[in-house]
Amino acid sequence: MHITDLFQRDGRTVSFEFFPPKSAEAAETLYSTVTDLEALSPSFVSVTYGAGGSTRKLTNDLVVRLERETNLSPIPHLTCVMQSESDVGEILERYAEAGISNILALRGDPPVGVEDYDPTSEHFAQASDLVGFIQRFNNANGHRFGIGVAGFPEGHPGTPNRLKEMDYLKAKVDAGADYICTQLFFDNRDFYDFRDRCRLAGIKVPIIAGIMPITSLKGMERMAELALGARYPAPLLRALRRTNGDPDGVRSVGVHWATEQCRDLLDRDVDGLHLYTLNRSKATVEIYKTLGVRSSRQLASDDNAGGAVPGAV
Repeated sequence: MHITDLFQRDGRTVSFEFFPPKSAEAAETLYSTVTDLEALSPSFVSVTYGAGGSTRKLTNDLVVRLERETNLSPIPHLTCVMQSESDVGEILERYAEAGISNILALRGDPPVGVEDYDPTSEHFAQASDLVGFIQRFNNANGHRFGIGVAGFPEGHPGTPNRLKEMDYLKAKVDAGADYICTQLFFDNRDFYDFRDRCRLAGIKVPIIAGIMPITSLKGMERMAELALGARYPAPLLRALRRTNGDPDGVRSVGVHWATEQCRDLLDRDVDGLHLYTLNRSKATVEIYKTLGVRSSRQLASDDNAGGAVPGAV
């Protein structure tokens, strides 16, 4: 189902993200995890793409399998890095044949082991170039891929000029993007400010908020490395420090913090929630239980907005 149809059906989307498997065995394990969450009826699930397309086949195979064997709507990530027009065209053709309806178009991380990587040397130098190519594919083939792009509430690590950053985001939308899905953040005030700046820039597509529950200190440290610029608010750090590193305590704090973020975002009319699952289902299920729901449809249809303190989490 096209993303605009999903928004029309659900009003507010709730979705989950999984990172790419590195082996056939890992793909099988991930498939089991994804299907465990099928009972929560997410609007869609997304599967990321390894740097430089390193997991392209495994990602493609998993996405096609989810489309064929589950009731889920999978959205594959597609990156610019080390991709030619023919490469991307072949991927889009396979997805079109499999009935995939949407793509998340990203510039992507630099390829591992490639020194002095210059993204401007790529055929698709920016994500907006990839968005434009997908739209041309749609027009030429009579297909209707919905297109998502990334947004960065805390600022894009590669674009310190925040005015230019918004110009680049608008270029992606103007090229044909249907929605924005944000990088993870831990302070909702960053998201609300980002959303307001998008509207001031004339960006009117839905903006989905990306939330990642912290489940371990090691995972938190790894995410700080991968999501360059990720800001951990002092109240969150104080709460984690009170656990003295106890794994159960850390996990409890992290899931509680993410749950409160979700509650506040729902109260303030967020267009959608996108949970970074780290390929596990337990934290996501706990968030649902604490919010008092059993299905994404309940979150999507909740009309009791308002009453939240601005920025409170």
